[in-house]
Amino acid sequence: MTEHKPVAILTGAASGLGRDLAIRLSYHYRLYLIDRDEDKLTELAATLEDSQSFVCDLADSHAVNTLIADIRQHEPEIALLINNAGITHRSLSRITQPAVIEKVMAVNFFAPVRLTQGLLPLLVQHQAKVVNISSMAGWMPVMGRAGYCASKSALHQYFETFRAEMRQDGVTVLMVYPSFLDTPIEQNALNGDGGRSRHKRSMVGKMRTSSWMAEQIFAAIAQHKERLFPDRFTHFSSLLYRLLPRVFLHLMSRKFATELEVKS
Repeated sequence: MTEHKPVAILTGAASGLGRDLAIRLSYHYRLYLIDRDEDKLTELAATLEDSQSFVCDLADSHAVNTLIADIRQHEPEIALLINNAGITHRSLSRITQPAVIEKVMAVNFFAPVRLTQGLLPLLVQHQAKVVNISSMAGWMPVMGRAGYCASKSALHQYFETFRAEMRQDGVTVLMVYPSFLDTPIEQNALNGDGGRSRHKRSMVGKMRTSSWMAEQIFAAIAQHKERLFPDRFTHFSSLLYRLLPRVFLHLMSRKFATELEVKS
């Protein structure tokens, strides 16, 4: 007989952090893998036991509603809902089209909210944990990423409140605040018109690998943490912004000089 495993639902599973999380979680959970890249998703699912794939563009609210209905039909014993999928942009706010901001908000904020609300009866029934991959950009401004910062700030505020409201129902929340990861999210960053950004991104601190981050998240889940700040340098930067905002903005203006150039 095979060992009984609860279900972990994972968005953005086909590449980067999502793929590494899927591999790490596969030893302990049955996986519902979600991504818009059907080819990569199918390839990954074929290598993992007890996994099912669901193709969905999380920027499309109707597609998300269909996804929720498909998952609920299976009546899974959900232990984890991991809202990992995300997109970003590298463009000054004054030249970034509203449609770009709306798309970033749709994937980074509204999709996690819709999935969590749509699956809430199952989450409550099985005392599940919701894991959200946020960012330190939700705590402090990052030049050239106003829409991304806004989406992660909204994600932070919503789920911090959600945690407090759902505590009595047994649904818990882990908020993850990484900084700069070597993942496709930055390689596929949008420009102000919605195309692919071509200029090199700026960064502070140390570039981390997605496999390193996946291990940190897995440990935080096992330890029942509510928040994970894996990078001390960026955590310090967020504190600097809160205590000495002018100093923080001066240093960031120097570090992110290329972000201040008007580029579409």
